Amino acid sequence: MRIAMVGTGYVGLVSGACFSEFGTDVVCIDKDAAKIARLEKGEIPIFEPGLDVLVANNRAAGRLSFTTDLAAAVAEADAVFIAVGTPTGRTGGEADLSYVYDAAREVAGALQGYTVVVNKSTVPVGTGREVQRIIAEANPEADFEVASNPEFLREGAAINDFMRPDRVIIGAESERSQEVMRALYRPLYLIETPILFTTLETAELTKYAGNAFLATKITFINEIADLCEKVGANVHDVARGIGLDGRIGRKFLHAGPGYGGSCFPKDTVALVHTAQKAGSPMRIVETVADINDRRKKAMAGRVIEACGGSVAGKTIAVLGLTFKPNTDDMREAPSLEMIPALQAAGATVRAFDPEGMDQAEPMLPDVQWCQNAYEAMTGADAVAIVTEWNEFRGLDMERVKEALKAPVMVDLRNIYNPQDMVGAGFDYFSVGRPLSSYGRGQ
Repeated sequence: MRIAMVGTGYVGLVSGACFSEFGTDVVCIDKDAAKIARLEKGEIPIFEPGLDVLVANNRAAGRLSFTTDLAAAVAEADAVFIAVGTPTGRTGGEADLSYVYDAAREVAGALQGYTVVVNKSTVPVGTGREVQRIIAEANPEADFEVASNPEFLREGAAINDFMRPDRVIIGAESERSQEVMRALYRPLYLIETPILFTTLETAELTKYAGNAFLATKITFINEIADLCEKVGANVHDVARGIGLDGRIGRKFLHAGPGYGGSCFPKDTVALVHTAQKAGSPMRIVETVADINDRRKKAMAGRVIEACGGSVAGKTIAVLGLTFKPNTDDMREAPSLEMIPALQAAGATVRAFDPEGMDQAEPMLPDVQWCQNAYEAMTGADAVAIVTEWNEFRGLDMERVKEALKAPVMVDLRNIYNPQDMVGAGFDYFSVGRPLSSYGRGQ
């Protein structure tokens, strides 16, 4: 089997490398010649743990290659995956599908022999049918079928998610196209991965529905955390108490500054737009997206409150910039709302992130960039933990106190135990865990 992967962004590069690890010959295609040249040198343009090794090993084995020549790669492929960006459009929140449709037109002209054209990009319902129409119109003689195969990759754990997924969703409506997709995913049958074949529309909607539901769980526990602070309850215990219910589950019940990244913000808004267009509005998802936006904007206020109501003339250390650990992705990160708000309130911000500073620097002007967490905290009036990188989980608290002007910590990821922090002499503020919920034999 041979695959042509159109697009070497996060989804295309990870998926291409993982398919090659399955033993499939994969050619990854991109218009950006400089990017392809970097990949051919073994330089990975994104940070994803283990991806550099996976790419290097499969390039050495001859199963993975990179090119700008779409026509040659598509002509020899049994399946062509479209894995290009679908950013939010300029108006209305709808997904911008121009890159998908442009790719479909280019693919159409290069098809030779029966080929399955697979939408791997996250796309709204109806995109597969439109791709089918575009290809048929551009190349009436083409022997092809369109399938939908949404990705469910978590940044920071994408390789494991691809190699050992909870499930694989494939919208493929003929036995012929299903057989091609079964052959590509055959290694997963050995570990009994559920592989669900559906219609195109069902596969497309499943991706959006899954992300919207997870975003809803995050937003729900964040609102519960706010209530915990008002009534003296502990959100960690509440989350564990409801998460042990098998109908609810324990995952995605971690209170924090709100969700970000490349998927949840974009996909919830796109689902809302799709539902409105179809005349079936999704009020819950609309509310989730609105609450999350408000929450990210409110995080600076927590830091200001911890500093006595004003940060004018003060220095704030910010640890973590990316929307989650183990990625350099800054898209929709809470830090992008919080840091400008602190600066507008008169604060100087010193920041450190293990992987995200190169991405963050153009987005966050006038920040003092530091080489490590302790440098960021040196001379600061308070420290805020925004992303739960592992290296922030075991900070030397004596060293932290020595670095800070005042022992004020705002822990937006609930990394530390409030009792321990107060015992160590800190003014400690976390999310959904007021100090009144401790010291009662817990």
